[in-house]
Amino acid sequence: MEFSSPPPLFKQGASARAKVVFFAVIAIALLAVDARMQSLAMLRQMLGTALYPLQAVALMPRDALYAVGGYFTSQTRLERENAELRRQQADNARALQQAQFLVGENSKLRELLGIRAQLAVPSVTSEILYDTRDPFTRKIVLDRGSQHHVAPGQPVIDDAGVVGQVTRVFPFTAEVSLLTDKDQAIPVQVLRNGLRSVAYGRGQSGLLELRFMVANADVQSGDVLVTSGIDGVYPAGLAVARVLSIESKSSGSFAQILCEPLAGLGRHRQLLVLLSEARPLPLAVETENADAGSGRGAREAPGARAARQRARAEAAVPRPAPPAAPRKPAPTQGISR
Repeated sequence: MEFSSPPPLFKQGASARAKVVFFAVIAIALLAVDARMQSLAMLRQMLGTALYPLQAVALMPRDALYAVGGYFTSQTRLERENAELRRQQADNARALQQAQFLVGENSKLRELLGIRAQLAVPSVTSEILYDTRDPFTRKIVLDRGSQHHVAPGQPVIDDAGVVGQVTRVFPFTAEVSLLTDKDQAIPVQVLRNGLRSVAYGRGQSGLLELRFMVANADVQSGDVLVTSGIDGVYPAGLAVARVLSIESKSSGSFAQILCEPLAGLGRHRQLLVLLSEARPLPLAVETENADAGSGRGAREAPGARAARQRARAEAAVPRPAPPAAPRKPAPTQGISR
């Protein structure tokens, strides 16, 4: 069944073509009026204000999508930047520690060079390689040996005082016994009054002890001890220790005097070896080949060598003079008149 167009009686209004032409003319007229007279600006603002909420609602899905994408992108970028900053911080911390170490090492080397210039004895700068593993001794190993003119018996010092003495030498390394070693002894004198004595090491305590000092000896807490030079090994005037405490027991005639070494025995890495001429070996060490022909060294008891060394050191200590006998008054004679 076909539907025919409505009869002409029911057709109303203009045709579609006429409507298009009519509205196009109106639009062109409005554009021309707005361009020349700016009369529609107020109307445009009002329409823009009224339509803004609709625009915001229409843009909300897009903005939400951008926000989610930006969040994940920022999170990834921040994690990457944080990892890079952590790595840079670790590198900077390591570089800072190395710089601080080099600054301290440079300062110690400058101080050693200053002392080296003041000493009349030739010397060589050395560095500590490691400590010996013997828990009953206090010894270190240096990176200088016989190839650098290091010999047994030579003193070792730092910028603060005497560290010890070379006791064993190899071609490229040398073993040094510290002052605090239990078998070490060094002749000293009190800087304040010149009183001479011998300082003995106390082993792992890290202190020195002045033995065989009478209870009334003129030694005070805080006195500085320097080398006396009477042993022919240590040059005179090198700082050794500072007196820490003095204990006098009523039952004995000798005082117990403890001293703290002035040298940085456990703090410094750079030391100075004094290349002194051939001297008698240190008080606590003898050469391995001494008495090799007679074989006495092989048959000697372990404690005999240390006793003989202590006897040498004690011989250098001035003994107190015995009290003088009271003098009797001279008899009086009568005077004749």
